Amino acid sequence: MTKSEKRDEIVRAALELIAEHGFHGAPMAMIAERAGVGAGTIYRYFENKDVLINELFRDLEERIYPSLLDGYSLKQSIRERFLHVGTALLRYFITNPLDFRYLEQFHNSPYGVEYRRDKILGKKEGCDVFRILFDDGIEQQVMKDFPLVILFALSFGPLLAMARDHILGFIVLDEQLVTRAIEACWDGIKR
Repeated sequence: MTKSEKRDEIVRAALELIAEHGFHGAPMAMIAERAGVGAGTIYRYFENKDVLINELFRDLEERIYPSLLDGYSLKQSIRERFLHVGTALLRYFITNPLDFRYLEQFHNSPYGVEYRRDKILGKKEGCDVFRILFDDGIEQQVMKDFPLVILFALSFGPLLAMARDHILGFIVLDEQLVTRAIEACWDGIKR
């Protein structure tokens, strides 16, 4: 196994185990066993578990953002941009349930709280498609004038709940239902 393949196996094993058992239920020894490497091998790639958790999150971000931005244009109306990113995000979560389950745990952990705080305060670099969209929507008086965190909760909170319920088998989100649900989220934040 090459170095790159070992790292990929460690990341995949960590993603699976954390999605299944949470951060505390996925010790490094268990991750190493699932990845088929020695426990000490992980530390050649990741200084500690915190580094692994944060790098895994960055890897996921790098996979998600291209799917959000595919076909996205600042020339579209605010509504069209919102429907685009909402639909793309929900589709990504439906087709990548492990990623969704990891992200859900990350955002509800101290790691995610710190990340969200830094993002909202503008201290974190990265894809700011949501911040720009919401700022543009407020500026153009198309969206309700709420803080970013409330706009995100009103629009994407329901989307995350729907993705979770789809993954758990409580509902089947077909294309028509996805479209109607994203439009309902838009209705919650438009002026």
